[in-house]
Amino acid sequence: MRRADIQDEPATYERLVYKNTSVYHYMRISLVLENESTRLSAAQLKQLIVSGLRDLYGEVGGAFPFDLLTFDESTLTGVLRVYNSGLVKLWSALTLLGFYQNELCFFRVTQVSPFLLTLSGNSRELELD
Repeated sequence: MRRADIQDEPATYERLVYKNTSVYHYMRISLVLENESTRLSAAQLKQLIVSGLRDLYGEVGGAFPFDLLTFDESTLTGVLRVYNSGLVKLWSALTLLGFYQNELCFFRVTQVSPFLLTLSGNSRELELD
């Protein structure tokens, strides 16, 4: 086939959008308190997050569905599960939360993923034998 035999066709553009099929997003969070000796239980942490949602979004925001899947009381780290539609709302409430029982605190969001398996390992903490 010679170059003269090929007809010039206009370039086509095809947009492909892949939607996430996962219903949930998972967030690995850690709570940093001003007084490092203060400890919280899982129920107290969830209540703290609910109060942050209620302060930011009112009573409707306080009824926002999310789950605390794991929580380590010694390091104050945990994994939250939230619907995709509410990820930004929960993240913003965590960002703006600044006090726990009149003590300065803040949340650090370390990982966010639609897949729980990706939160199981951290390559930065990997130790090879």
